Amino acid sequence: MYRKFTAWYARLLSWILVASVAILIIPVSMQIFSRTIPLIPAYIWTEEMARFLFVWSVMIGAMIGIREGTHFEVDIWPDMSARATAAVKLVAGLFIMVFALVFVWWGWEFTWTARNRISELAELPLWMIHLAWPLAGVTWVVFQAEHLYDNACVLAGKSGGPIQ
Repeated sequence: MYRKFTAWYARLLSWILVASVAILIIPVSMQIFSRTIPLIPAYIWTEEMARFLFVWSVMIGAMIGIREGTHFEVDIWPDMSARATAAVKLVAGLFIMVFALVFVWWGWEFTWTARNRISELAELPLWMIHLAWPLAGVTWVVFQAEHLYDNACVLAGKSGGPIQ
């Protein structure tokens, strides 16, 4: 059940990422064309909208990277046994989990401070932009729990079946 949820959530995030990058092309293109073609007006809100979409795209990409095990992956260790590799990944995963909890805690505080503010140009509520940080942290915890479980099972010599 847990793996079905995380797989579904990862697919949803992938589609949201595709949509956000596709939408990001619109304000960026408007900026480029308005600078080079004098007939097109320069809309000032496009810069802010592009920045906000870029923030969300980066954070969603980081969430997907955690799920795929590629975001914080640094391959400096030599080839080791499966249990030794699991032990190293377990320790690294715990550090990722701490980092994720920092994002949840201070991300929520960051979002809370923006609850009554709006952006200057697009007049969007800033909490909607800041929400990317705690959401990323929660998502990292959800996805990293799956990896920690798998590595703990390998370390314990178990098969590592699905999380219930």
